[in-house]
Amino acid sequence: MATLVLDNGAYTAKIGYSHAHVSVIPNCQFRSKTARLKTFTANQLDEIKDPSGLFYILPFQKGYLVNWDVQRQVWDYLFGKEMYQVDFVDTNIIITEPYFNFSSIQESMNEILFEEYQFQAVLRVNAGALSAHRYFRDNPSELCCIIVDSGYSFTHIVPYCRSKKKKEAIIRINVGGKLLTNHLKEIISYRQLHVMDETHVINQVKEDVCYVSQDFYKDMEIAKLKGEENTVMVDYVLPDFSTIKKGFCKPREEMVLSGKYKTGEQILRLTNERFAVPEILFHPSDIGIQEMGIPEAIVDSIQNLPEEMQPHFFKNIVLTGGNTLFPGFRDRVYSEVRCLTPTDYDVSVVLPENPITYSWEGGKLISENDDFEDMVVTREDYEEHGHNICEEKFDI
Repeated sequence: MATLVLDNGAYTAKIGYSHAHVSVIPNCQFRSKTARLKTFTANQLDEIKDPSGLFYILPFQKGYLVNWDVQRQVWDYLFGKEMYQVDFVDTNIIITEPYFNFSSIQESMNEILFEEYQFQAVLRVNAGALSAHRYFRDNPSELCCIIVDSGYSFTHIVPYCRSKKKKEAIIRINVGGKLLTNHLKEIISYRQLHVMDETHVINQVKEDVCYVSQDFYKDMEIAKLKGEENTVMVDYVLPDFSTIKKGFCKPREEMVLSGKYKTGEQILRLTNERFAVPEILFHPSDIGIQEMGIPEAIVDSIQNLPEEMQPHFFKNIVLTGGNTLFPGFRDRVYSEVRCLTPTDYDVSVVLPENPITYSWEGGKLISENDDFEDMVVTREDYEEHGHNICEEKFDI
């Protein structure tokens, strides 16, 4: 019996059989400006000749799965002959969903997985639970960890103790990668070029040039300097999709500090945007979101727990999700949590080698567990008891 592990994120789906490797695939559909009628699904993105003005159709809104038509088409493509050729009669699935997912969404998911696709057994689980499982497997002496999952729609902070989540201390911050990209689009549109339609391009800019500042005000001062002294400034060459397929940063020695470029490339000059955008993760109030930043939320979450457990959480802070890949992210989280924590507690912040696929790897490990069969709901169970058995078994 094969097991398919699908970490179904709002931006990418991490999918693969438990005995094989993982693929990270965009969990959405696209329409391009030129071929308006044709819809591209998931990783057909690479076939689009001109991805400028790319139009995204997302199954997730504000972190919850609401557009089932799109999600079905993405899944049909992933499970179909082009990708994983799933033989549903002989396959179990582990699939992730957000914390406190609405029961109506859970019911639709059960229906689609059991009745439409007819998987043999299903395990629905939070991505954080898989990450925690992976962490406890790598660190068998630890009993507690706190998972910081900073994804596309929002950031969750969830303490796990012996692989049970502590519901009373879960915190959600409504800042994720989507908001950062949108904010960067707004800043650039206001200061330089109108890029409000260029989500795809600006997302790439964000991934290429943004970093987390260790000292915001010091970097702000550097960003004001002129010429050579301004080490923050970079020139980003925008793609034109004929000769330049993907944007890139101009090497320092090729930068023209005053005057225009002769080469005719389209250039974005970025200074304080590079660190002011990721700063929103640490101070959402910068753009009027009245919430606390990640380090403060970690400390707040741990302080909601019994005092004797707190030191164990401080020394097992695990970062997952795409936003943790910003350079300097881990160090900044560490230094701020350290400042907010009593000196007699150890603080340790772990950034896994691949924070995006970390929870998928946890799912792979769970599928190899001996008690995996007790965790799933089989098709017979579902046909006999319906949605209720899933509600009892899955702790969402």
